[in-house]
Amino acid sequence: MFLHHPAPQHLLKMANALMLGGLLLLLLGVSGAYFFDRHLALGTLVAAHALVILGPTALKIGYVMRLLAQRQQALAA
Repeated sequence: MFLHHPAPQHLLKMANALMLGGLLLLLLGVSGAYFFDRHLALGTLVAAHALVILGPTALKIGYVMRLLAQRQQALAA
C-alpha cells in the first residue's frame, strides 16, 4: 500500500511554522527561566525551563521537515 505524502509546498509551510514556533518557545523559555526568574512562581519557572528544551526540539523537527520538503521538490522536478 502506498502512503500519501502531502505536497512539498504544504510540508514546507508546516516546517516553517514549526521552526518559528520552536524559536518563539525557546525565546519565551530563556526569558522566563533566566531573566524573569525572580518574579515567577516555582511551577511557572519549571515550565519556562521545560520550554528551553522543547523549543529547540520543535526547531530541529521543523528543520528536518524542511529538508524533506526540499528533497521532495527536487525529486518532483
